[in-house]
Amino acid sequence: MRTSRLSRRQLIQRSAALVAAPALVSPWAVAQDKYPNRPITLIAPWPTGGSSDAVMRAFAESAGRAIGGTVIVDNKPGAGGTLGAAAMVNARPDGYLLTQLPLGIYRLPHMQKMSFDPVRDITHIVCLTGYTFGLAARPDAPYKTLQEMVAFARANPGKVNYGHTGVGTTPHLAIEEFATKAGIVLQDIPYKGSAEILQAILGGHIPVMSGTTEFAPYVRAGTLRLLATLGSQRNKAFPDVPTVKERGWDTVSESPFGIGGPRNMDPALVRLIHDAFRRTLEDPRVQETLDKFYMPTIYMGTAEYTAYAERTFAAEKATIDRLKAAGKI
Repeated sequence: MRTSRLSRRQLIQRSAALVAAPALVSPWAVAQDKYPNRPITLIAPWPTGGSSDAVMRAFAESAGRAIGGTVIVDNKPGAGGTLGAAAMVNARPDGYLLTQLPLGIYRLPHMQKMSFDPVRDITHIVCLTGYTFGLAARPDAPYKTLQEMVAFARANPGKVNYGHTGVGTTPHLAIEEFATKAGIVLQDIPYKGSAEILQAILGGHIPVMSGTTEFAPYVRAGTLRLLATLGSQRNKAFPDVPTVKERGWDTVSESPFGIGGPRNMDPALVRLIHDAFRRTLEDPRVQETLDKFYMPTIYMGTAEYTAYAERTFAAEKATIDRLKAAGKI
């Protein structure tokens, strides 16, 4: 009788455990086999037509195939690339709204009031690639090299205009840092994105642009001259072009970027999305697009990318504080 009573008790306990078990599993995990059951939106916080837009569309198409659904790119240009994060942070953490995470999201909160915290309010899913930055000039500019531009700027303070992708973006602050170290004053002109800068410089409205390698086809065609790049070493596509650092001004800017979602995403969902975008880096069509715009593969998993975000947020504060003290922003 004792054994029988114990067995009944065990059966009751086991039945109760089975009833309670679903409460320990997140709603998304229970229905994960249904994801995605509608299109996923991926925000590209830049205008259409530029290198960032082209790369994000390549990632979206490839990730859609990998995840078994459709990923639609939604362009939200302006505000230094932060509109994607701003539009996403209050969304449901269900994986249907994602965004590119450019470096500006860690920088601009130190410059102005923002609607989000880039560390607390974002799930950093995966880092994929980055940019090659450079200074390109019109062939008719009165300087042919970086040293000549510096000499001209010293002789003509404030008379060298250059375009960039917005106040507080890397193409802006990197050149201001370089100018400070070179002891020159440059006049910056902000644009909404790379496509607008190209129109301005090719149309003769500005003599110099600071941007990513969307200028490369024009450099190869001879309609623009690449004065220098801003990487830690020379770009393999332009082996004869020096870096700013090797010319004596210690300025290096490389901006890894990847994919993020709202905070509080289910870890299983994060893994699924991470794995899909990780697979895009093995897609020949994606690599072809990255090579077209001279973008390197910079992969970081979720934990590493989250740690990078925390470090970068702190480092950008130090940079902004220094530039504010110097009166540059």
